[in-house]
Amino acid sequence: MKATENILQIAKRTLQTELEGVSGLLAKLNNDFCVIIQTILISKGRVIITGVGKSALIAQKIVATLNSTGTPAIFMHAGDAIHGDLGIIQDDDIVICISKSGNTPEIKVLIPLLKLAGNKLIGMVGDLDSFLAHQADLVLDTTVEKEACPLNLTPTSSTTAQIVMGDILAICLLETRGFSRADFARYHPGGSLGKRLYLKVSDLYIHNEKPCISPEASVKEVIIEITKNRLGAVTVIEDQIIKGIITDGDIRRMMEKYESVNGIKAKDIMYDSPRTIESDELAVNALALMRTNNITQLIVVEANIYKGIIHLHDLLREGII
Repeated sequence: MKATENILQIAKRTLQTELEGVSGLLAKLNNDFCVIIQTILISKGRVIITGVGKSALIAQKIVATLNSTGTPAIFMHAGDAIHGDLGIIQDDDIVICISKSGNTPEIKVLIPLLKLAGNKLIGMVGDLDSFLAHQADLVLDTTVEKEACPLNLTPTSSTTAQIVMGDILAICLLETRGFSRADFARYHPGGSLGKRLYLKVSDLYIHNEKPCISPEASVKEVIIEITKNRLGAVTVIEDQIIKGIITDGDIRRMMEKYESVNGIKAKDIMYDSPRTIESDELAVNALALMRTNNITQLIVVEANIYKGIIHLHDLLREGII
């Protein structure tokens, strides 16, 4: 029991220390930060983010976040930069250099080369009295009082502050740039998040059969049509007008209700107020409608004309759920 209590105390202390480090960023968001956002927004180049060690890993995450939210960014390892990768940087690019100490050997070699090239240099640094802080054109202060590590050595609170500052940058750029849901979908076409923003009903139902039957059809004809098309339902149509829908469940309920199915027609067992959805609706809206009505199929229409059926399995297959 004591061991459990000790583990929880360490966990809570670690979390509290990191929370204090992050909350300390509030006081560090100053005029420099606003200038940095404005500078990136008007830049014709990209954001090059560099660092070494743990800061290099943070840099890669920030690059990924910026790219996915509309700000072109590239990662450049500071060590590789001084051995040939400086060619990545173009004239209009802005460089963000991340370092806790701001005094690592690679940084001290890299910065004069960046200054010589004339690129705008932004330092994300945990020591305002460091070489990087003094040489940078603009500074993002990520100083923390202490690391969560009890030895105050392992980068923990400091790297958390760096990654949070990167998120702050990305979100400020996203909002001031007017980055929309449509933009997000364009940058995330292969993921489920992107699909929820761009995939339409028309992209899915067209791959299905178009089961339909007349109101006068027999039960046998209904069952054959449902089985043949494997959508668990058939639409009842008369003179191109949707009259209703019959599902697998309707068939089972019919079998429970009637002693004999002789003489029973489609119109006798159909549901006459079926749920429909327009073909140009987002697929995620079809999912919401299915969930609200506790159903697995929707009739797809265009200007009230029957076009087909979309099934819950279509949404599952595309990862919408």
